[in-house]
Amino acid sequence: MSDSPFIDGRQVHVDLPLHVTEVSEGDGTTPTFVMLHGFGASSYTWRHWTPKLAQRGRVLCVDYKGFGAAPKPADERYGPEDQAELVIQLIDRLSLKRVTLIGHSLGGGIALLAAEELCTRETRVLDRMVLISSPAYRQPLPPFVRMSERPRLTRFLIRAIGPRRLIRTAFRSIVRDPSIVTEEMVNAYAHALTTTEGVNAAMAAGRQILPADIDQASEKIGGVDVPTLLIWGDWERVVPGWVGERLAEDLPDARVVVLERCGHVRPEENPD
Repeated sequence: MSDSPFIDGRQVHVDLPLHVTEVSEGDGTTPTFVMLHGFGASSYTWRHWTPKLAQRGRVLCVDYKGFGAAPKPADERYGPEDQAELVIQLIDRLSLKRVTLIGHSLGGGIALLAAEELCTRETRVLDRMVLISSPAYRQPLPPFVRMSERPRLTRFLIRAIGPRRLIRTAFRSIVRDPSIVTEEMVNAYAHALTTTEGVNAAMAAGRQILPADIDQASEKIGGVDVPTLLIWGDWERVVPGWVGERLAEDLPDARVVVLERCGHVRPEENPD
């Protein structure tokens, strides 16, 4: 059992500010699925998907720096570029092969940045990608991310109303059917905001959520020449549908699937 409160599995110890849970080992010949959650989330996001993916290969769920059970250092290095570099280091240190990067929301943006680097290498380890409502271009930010630009007010709100109420409100605003937001979900997603370090890390990540060089990064998307599945919902309220459509045009080998009656958190809303 992992010591992560979010998903069951074996913790993989790496000398990086990440928390990595191995849900399935695979047999060395099967794909390795590297799962990257969204902003304010954790590997708990993938609890419905991992049992099915485990039948197909090795599954590694990553709580990236500042989120879930991962370390939360006060170094302010929480931009997507920093997180993508850590993902690349993880792949290198574990000598992963036949990698499929699966990223939701911010995790998808991190996966895309990592893929841009991995696809420039002579030895290819990245086989495929799945991007779920992933930011990729300059766009307006949702209110719960813009809160990080006003840290004093945000800290006051968290103290005044509590992290659970804040998470419940945010989730209900981005899913198609608010009734899916259970108390178990609220408790899991609010866990990291119960500490000062968790709040500070979330705000630092929110302030840097769009890469400083996002326009330059967007220009490199055409070099990511691996088969890519883009999953959006027809009720998306965080990353607009045009982002998925543009990604399908810019990526050499990609297709978009739009799920009906689904909002931003598809691993929760439509786990099948």
